[in-house]
Amino acid sequence: MTATANAPALDAAVVQAPAAQAPDRLWLYALLALVATAGFFYVNIMSAIVDGLITGLGFSNAQAGTVGAANIYGASVGSFVAVLLVRRVRWRPTLFALLSLLLLLDLGSLAIHAAGPLTAMRALHGLVGGMAVGVVYSVMARTHSPDRAFGMLLLLQFGLGGLGVMFLPTLVPEFGARILFLALAALTACALVAIFAIPHLADARPATDGAVAQRMSTTARNTAVLALLALFLFQAGNMALSAFIIRLGEHYELGRGFIGQALGWATWVGAAGAGLVIFMGTRFGRLRPMLVAMLLTLAGTAGFFWSGSQPVFFIANVGTAVTWSFVVPYLFGMLSRLDLSGRLATLGGFMSKLGLASGPMAAGLLLHDDDFPLLIAAAIVALALSGVAMLAAARRIDRLEPRT
Repeated sequence: MTATANAPALDAAVVQAPAAQAPDRLWLYALLALVATAGFFYVNIMSAIVDGLITGLGFSNAQAGTVGAANIYGASVGSFVAVLLVRRVRWRPTLFALLSLLLLLDLGSLAIHAAGPLTAMRALHGLVGGMAVGVVYSVMARTHSPDRAFGMLLLLQFGLGGLGVMFLPTLVPEFGARILFLALAALTACALVAIFAIPHLADARPATDGAVAQRMSTTARNTAVLALLALFLFQAGNMALSAFIIRLGEHYELGRGFIGQALGWATWVGAAGAGLVIFMGTRFGRLRPMLVAMLLTLAGTAGFFWSGSQPVFFIANVGTAVTWSFVVPYLFGMLSRLDLSGRLATLGGFMSKLGLASGPMAAGLLLHDDDFPLLIAAAIVALALSGVAMLAAARRIDRLEPRT
């Protein structure tokens, strides 16, 4: 299918499939997702990490939030470095080296108990992890269906994240904060093994990388800017609440046991959003599904104002988890279709991590007086602005891309 004569041209990448790409295999997407997840799994269990640093090491809200933010800001820098490297390195040996270093940094974090040194260590961890994730993103962007590939990524992250937020907070009082870093190290070790199971076909690069980059139109660049802005705001708004969701529940006098169970089950149910992306692909376009998802996101986030009610707290977590895992794959899919080389998707990883880091940092400052209603309101504003940008970008791409 080609563009209509009166439609504004975006770029050949939007309507054409890459000439050399990995086949549409779910097991391949799962392996790539595992490797990518290892690079920033701390994001998926951020609430457990922040709470563990507070309860296990006696950090303040601001200190714990800063450690988490440093980890993700480091990943943002790493992702930006990856943007410059992905066309110049062989992904398999590069990933093996980066993940090996990542494993050492996780194990090294076990011996640190002061906020300053731990912040520095986690910033370095984020830098290495961000580079690793950026390299994997460039491979995922060149698969047959990037939306489904990134959907598998979110499915795995939410599935493992559910286990993390359900069980890790209950283990911290007994084993201390070190259990958090041991969990991260274990996943990294699994990813190192997974690297060698990924077929060489995934190494293929489109021969037209340079040509695609050169002929990207002004409209395509503007569309990419909208998608990148939407990704930043969406991640920042969601992570601002997610990083402190355990503290939010306790603020509204919910029991710690209930909070852990609610977050675990909500995260697992939330994986259904990524499952829908894998099932649907782009057969219904992106505009309408993302519009519904953003309306549910705003409603679910507003529900946290009534977190004193256990059912409302649980439903709000479920709703926002489903839409979180649903929207992000589509945003990365849009970026992948705008640039077949995978470089734009890697840049999306940078903006995503920048948003994920900015959320906890801003939240830690807003919660100086435990003003959770203010935090919820700020998150709603960020998500609403994100919705405007992503829907504008989705509308442009939907006008030209065939439904798959």
